[in-house]
Amino acid sequence: MDKATPAVPQRVRRRPRLSTAVVEDLVNAIVMGTYPIGTALPPENMLCDMYDVSRTVVREATTALTEKGLVVSQQGRGTIVRDSRAWNMLDPMILSALFQGEEGLLYLDNLSEVRSLLESAMAAKAAANATPESVAELTAQIDRLEELVTLPSAYVHEDLKFHDIIMRMSGDRLSKAIIDGIQSEALRTHGYSGKLSVEHVRATQAAHRKVHDAIAARDPEGAAAAMREHIAGSWEKRRSQPRG
Repeated sequence: MDKATPAVPQRVRRRPRLSTAVVEDLVNAIVMGTYPIGTALPPENMLCDMYDVSRTVVREATTALTEKGLVVSQQGRGTIVRDSRAWNMLDPMILSALFQGEEGLLYLDNLSEVRSLLESAMAAKAAANATPESVAELTAQIDRLEELVTLPSAYVHEDLKFHDIIMRMSGDRLSKAIIDGIQSEALRTHGYSGKLSVEHVRATQAAHRKVHDAIAARDPEGAAAAMREHIAGSWEKRRSQPRG
């Protein structure tokens, strides 16, 4: 007798936790200055009414804000917004709010500086660590990019892969994690990604080629210099675009 085929369970699409939605809204409000540094958040019962949630949800949200370094509980004063120096600037929600705020361009400038410092060092390490196999992978990617210079939207995706290969070649997992975390939020903002023209893509490809050639030649100093020039030049072009 054949065994009955077990039913395949249906994948349930879960809605975001209520506390996550509350946290995201409060993070934005704190970063945007709705609740200035040194002031208290609304009392727990008021937050319950504002968001139409239970006290449990509000307490979960407050705990999350505390873990992000945004607030601290003070007896007799309530939940107080902390100085921005205490905020976890690598937290995805905080980064997203910062990049989209009034000073978003300043933080995007900071991101470009961080990328230049870390990725130039990683390009140097990639050149020092280069093997025939890793160089072949990088060459295949630069050739793939060459095929896409007239297709800016498609080029952007493969551009990220090019940088990812170099970061993996460097063996510097910590720097890669920092860049991946920061850049993933920046890419969600139009101010960082911009609208690329074919002319911009051609210039980017020429810069990529310099980085590739230095790594393939196992020239750490040349690779670092080429990467610094590429990141600075690319951001300068995107930064000069009109802001929507």
